[in-house]
Amino acid sequence: MDNRWKLGRPVPTGFGVVGSEAKNGYAGIRGGSSGLAGDPGSEMLRGGMDTAHKIISPEAFAAWREAAKASGKVWVVTNGCFDLLHAGHVAYLEAARSLGDALLVGLNGDSSVRELKGPTRPLNTEGDRARVLAALECVSAVATFPEKRAVRFLAAARPDIYVKGGDYTLETIDPEERRAVESGGGRIVFIPFLPGRSTTGLVAKIQTL
Repeated sequence: MDNRWKLGRPVPTGFGVVGSEAKNGYAGIRGGSSGLAGDPGSEMLRGGMDTAHKIISPEAFAAWREAAKASGKVWVVTNGCFDLLHAGHVAYLEAARSLGDALLVGLNGDSSVRELKGPTRPLNTEGDRARVLAALECVSAVATFPEKRAVRFLAAARPDIYVKGGDYTLETIDPEERRAVESGGGRIVFIPFLPGRSTTGLVAKIQTL
């Protein structure tokens, strides 16, 4: 069987899928808001291209999850910093979305990005990062969480499938995150990143200009 096909949807070529056992914050948006509160471009965006409503609060997880479960849909979740969005991120998110019917992206808040990446990061605020992610067609919803690790976020989201990058394995993934997924009946899938694409690499390149 062609390994690019899982659950009836194609995984982009070049991705070998390995199976295994918000506070949001953009210009006053609260989960489910359809406009950019306080943004002068709000009226134009409401004309049909506004995707800000995809930024949701953690309190909305339960309703989303139960609706997906009731309709038999497969709920896919991933998380990360997504600081300076690049082709590697997009390909990874498209591959994750292809595994199910809806993709929720958990976004590390600004303070946790500093903990993970250092004092000069993030380059973009959590609100701006959430807004860019929400504009991607493959992303169904975005929610920001403040902690360095995604344990509480995953316990609330209860994914059917939790996607991590191929630089992780079951042995190296945070054990509490793994327990949060598996205790909710979910499984973990690892998707390799596109080689040579990283925010750290882009920053280093920019600094040499």
